[in-house]
Amino acid sequence: MKKTLIAIICLLIGSVNLYAQNEIDALRYSRLNQSGTAKYMALGGAFTALGGDFTTLSHNPAGIAIYKNSEVTFTPSIFIGNTQATYFGETNEDYRYNFNLGNIGVVMVTSPALRNPSSPWKNVQFGFGLNRLANFNNRVVIDGFNETSSYLTSYIDDADGLAPGDLDNFGTGLAYDTELLYEIDTLNHHYYIDMPNGGVRQRKTIDSKGSINELVFSFGGNYNDRIYLGGTIGVPYIKYKETSIYSETDELESNNYFKSFTRTDKLETSGTGLNLKLGMIVRAADWLRVGGAIETPTFYTDMSDTYSTTFRAVYETSGTKRSSADGFFEYELNTPFKASAGIGLIIGKVGIISADYEYLDYSTARLRSEEYDFDAENSAIKTSYVKAHNIRLGTEWRYGSLSFRGGYGISDNPYKYGTNSVMSSYSAGLGIRTGNFFVDMAWVMSNMDDEYYLYSAPAGTDPAIADATINNNMFLVTLGFKY
Repeated sequence: MKKTLIAIICLLIGSVNLYAQNEIDALRYSRLNQSGTAKYMALGGAFTALGGDFTTLSHNPAGIAIYKNSEVTFTPSIFIGNTQATYFGETNEDYRYNFNLGNIGVVMVTSPALRNPSSPWKNVQFGFGLNRLANFNNRVVIDGFNETSSYLTSYIDDADGLAPGDLDNFGTGLAYDTELLYEIDTLNHHYYIDMPNGGVRQRKTIDSKGSINELVFSFGGNYNDRIYLGGTIGVPYIKYKETSIYSETDELESNNYFKSFTRTDKLETSGTGLNLKLGMIVRAADWLRVGGAIETPTFYTDMSDTYSTTFRAVYETSGTKRSSADGFFEYELNTPFKASAGIGLIIGKVGIISADYEYLDYSTARLRSEEYDFDAENSAIKTSYVKAHNIRLGTEWRYGSLSFRGGYGISDNPYKYGTNSVMSSYSAGLGIRTGNFFVDMAWVMSNMDDEYYLYSAPAGTDPAIADATINNNMFLVTLGFKY
């Protein structure tokens, strides 16, 4: 079954030449590594039953109903990403640094009870601002010596029977124009390459930037200090940019003509979506809170990709370079429905222990377009991905004006077969309260394993797959003011 999944993924990677959107993109924009306030992150994001933090507006909006005072928060953060990739026994690593904004927001609280003392609605809240949902900043370096195949090997079959003018403008056509792919039978249009059986050093760097930030417009109500209700209209927007550089070099000088080639792919994606979140928190006892929330799929109706490819070839006595025109495609993306539940134990005024459970089904994401049916890609989404059950744990202990926090989270593996890509995160933080001002600090470390498929290797050859370990660190500081 794993071989079946690899074949599907590699087939779709090959289809990027025509359409840049596939099941990998659907997962990228569905599997979020949320950020937010330092307090939220320090407790591992286990806030479904706690509330009282601006980041909850993007997860359980009932959290806004916990507020008794209006508040402004601002969270700058520093992200440090590290990826180690092993390919044919050789390991390389690289880093990516990023300064970003975890959140900025305002919560305003009114009190109907001041106008009508008999009203069971103690407070009504409104909030708006921004939360960061995902960080795409990363740099991967893959390097190894492949003795069995070349990236261009599959081009022989891809081009077979096609006249040169009918070759793909983002792949086989560029390889033909740079003499990497050449005709050996001009009548029947059969092609060949110089080193189909490998014996080349292969190197790939993937440099990605971008994020998903969500604008939130939230409302909530506190009913008799027992039931807390809330809703959020979320407007997430995607900015993603990737530059991928792949090269092969005849390191052993086993070919008298071919020396090296480099393929450079550039992709820029943008899109704006819309979703609705509804939640509830119940104070079952002074020491116990339970909460739950649902989130509709995010409907990205204006996704757009701009992409291009460049081939550069170096030979014994010459070299050549060809570039495609910019490709542009508009489409839609629906991410999965989410549901979460949580429990919080309130230990007087000194401590909190909380736990969250989150459910979503990655196989329900869908790509759509009026110009292309995405049947193969959506079938791959259904075949490749599974339901996920995510767990978050957090605790806080207070001593005077200081709060000491810690958290743990585990994000379930989204893949049905192959890589066990479980993401684990560990967090710690400190909070300081002085009058109406507060400062929260947090450190979050996360790690997971993943795989990178360089190309579809022919049957009987070694798979062109790099095993990767991704380690990220994030440092956040939240500045806040209550009024």
